[in-house]
Amino acid sequence: MKPIPVAFHIGPLEVHTYGIGLALTFWFAYVYFERRLKQRGFRVDWLPSVFIWIIITAVVGARALHVLSNLSFYRANPGDIFAIWHGGLSSFGGLLLAVPTALVLTHRRCPELGMLRGLDIVAPVLMAAWAMGRLLGPQLMVAGGGHPTTQWFGMYYAGQAGRRLPVPIFQAMEDFFVYVVLILLERRIERWPDGRARSGYPPGAVLGVGMVLWGIERFLDEHLWLGEDGHLGSLLVQVAGIALAVGGVVLLVIVARRWRAWRGAGAPGGHPDVAPPDGAEAAQPVSAVDPAGDPAGVGGVDD
Repeated sequence: MKPIPVAFHIGPLEVHTYGIGLALTFWFAYVYFERRLKQRGFRVDWLPSVFIWIIITAVVGARALHVLSNLSFYRANPGDIFAIWHGGLSSFGGLLLAVPTALVLTHRRCPELGMLRGLDIVAPVLMAAWAMGRLLGPQLMVAGGGHPTTQWFGMYYAGQAGRRLPVPIFQAMEDFFVYVVLILLERRIERWPDGRARSGYPPGAVLGVGMVLWGIERFLDEHLWLGEDGHLGSLLVQVAGIALAVGGVVLLVIVARRWRAWRGAGAPGGHPDVAPPDGAEAAQPVSAVDPAGDPAGVGGVDD
């Protein structure tokens, strides 16, 4: 089996499959995010200009962290610093630059979309886009495989000798699993047990769960399938994965407390068509307000 071609020609023009995959992934993320915003009643006139900046900062941040993590190689090969068509984009680098950019610009141009609410909406988009991007990005780039293997599912990759673990395919399946978990959690949170829409609840649970699951995933992927002993880039990815997961746990604890306070106050805004007697729900224990259970598995995030 030959490696998947990483480039082809249209006349004199050389087209890199990695770049096509990256462009398709960004397009998918834009369309899906726009759709989710509209479904929740938010305007989207601000999104095109903001999304352009998100793309720029994501690529710049992802490439910058990759270059810094492999500085010895790029010092010897400075002409390759901008050769992103060969791959070499760090997910965490993209997040570090693109997320603050997105938060600042969104706050300015769509202030009605709160920070945690917006991140809850975009978290499933990111996981779906990453699942798609792994198949259309690293799977089609130079040296996109993992450690050498003799297993039947090993694949050949350009720039790597012998069969390799098809880590991009593994990661796509992992990311899709996280996406499904977030969508199921979101649906549970947005509905009361009787099926009516729930509103006014504290946001952040979807984001927190996504941070925990994806952080663990990235740590394990790097530690088991991709990492190189003593390599700075590999160490940074593992540390970032642990930090992201810990940050997600902290966020879930904070959100759980806010849910308890919200429910203890009678879930204001949650059931606008039902007006409980004054103090009726506030006097009940937390577990009596809504006995539906906790879909997030974090006490009180959603009962």
